Amino acid sequence: SEEAVVSTQSTGGGRVRGTTVVKAVVVGNSSSYLGGKRDTDGHTHTWTVYLKPFKSEDMSLYVKKVHFKLHDSYSQPLRVLTRPPYRVSESGWGEFEIMIKVFFHDPTEKPVTFLHLLKLFQNDTVTMKDKTLISEHYDEIIFTEPTSLMYPLLVSSKPQDPGLAQHHQNFEEIERKTFTAIIEARRQIKTEIAELSARIKNQKESYQLLKQEVKDLEQDQGNKT
Repeated sequence: SEEAVVSTQSTGGGRVRGTTVVKAVVVGNSSSYLGGKRDTDGHTHTWTVYLKPFKSEDMSLYVKKVHFKLHDSYSQPLRVLTRPPYRVSESGWGEFEIMIKVFFHDPTEKPVTFLHLLKLFQNDTVTMKDKTLISEHYDEIIFTEPTSLMYPLLVSSKPQDPGLAQHHQNFEEIERKTFTAIIEARRQIKTEIAELSARIKNQKESYQLLKQEVKDLEQDQGNKT
């Protein structure tokens, strides 16, 4: 394969030109109903929010720390984790948006932010496993021309606990269904375009015929005069 070229003209030790590294991740939360309001604080659910690798790998090779910004009503709403598993467990009674900010070992690589809506209640977007609600989605961290410091960290392979890479959603099946839906939508669009083109063609032919009839009538009128 073609070797990556390092540019020594940029800061931070240079960048690996012509290279893109994609790190697939899963962002989500699990939650469980307590059966009612807890007497001590009125909380109704326990929950855990997490960021984990899509495949079994040690993200700490390239991730320096992860910030989880909770609702301001929590004590210490900013939680900082410096090693996996990157997750925060709490309890509460309401849903809110959590900001997850990922920092890298090379500070010249800008942090990446994910927003996750904490889900506690059942709807069409969540999955139930036993009595635990799961809300998670696939995402990617894309490094375009990473720094020469980051590149070897990104391509290094160090497996971690396989359990951390087990997901509640079948993302391969979701991808297959999405791809099938896209192909079907394209087919329908092509069919609609073909039908529309045929109608336009028929209308043009009808217009030309009408135009010719008008011309013939005008010629007949001229001949009579």
